[in-house]
Amino acid sequence: MSDPSTVANVAVKGAAPIWQRRSRWLLQVFAPVLIATGIAGFVIPPAASLMSGAPAYNVFHIIAGSLGAALALTGSAAAASAFNVGFGAIDLYQAVAGLAGLPPAQLFALRPADHVVHVVLGALLVAVGWRGRPGVNG
Repeated sequence: MSDPSTVANVAVKGAAPIWQRRSRWLLQVFAPVLIATGIAGFVIPPAASLMSGAPAYNVFHIIAGSLGAALALTGSAAAASAFNVGFGAIDLYQAVAGLAGLPPAQLFALRPADHVVHVVLGALLVAVGWRGRPGVNG
């Protein structure tokens, strides 16, 4: 009879470890949300929005979301994790930049709601992307 602890760790042939799947899934969800956010920024009047509607900020979201969607279509765990960690780090920097008045805070016309979203999503993306790197158990 085999040891139960080793049976639980045997991977199903062809199945990626759970954190790699989570990282790919997160990018598959997040990339279209980024694109929609960028488009919404052009449509929603600034007075009706809690977040920035600056054109540069909207274009940034559309471009980043398009890149993320293209990477998500590859199905690569490495690409998904790299995007998640990279974009998450950018989000965390934007939160700091917004609070400290560093670039691109003025160009993006960041608002307090942007800072909250950047911290929450940035931390989530970095954490899931980091755990989902190929070669990391989990």
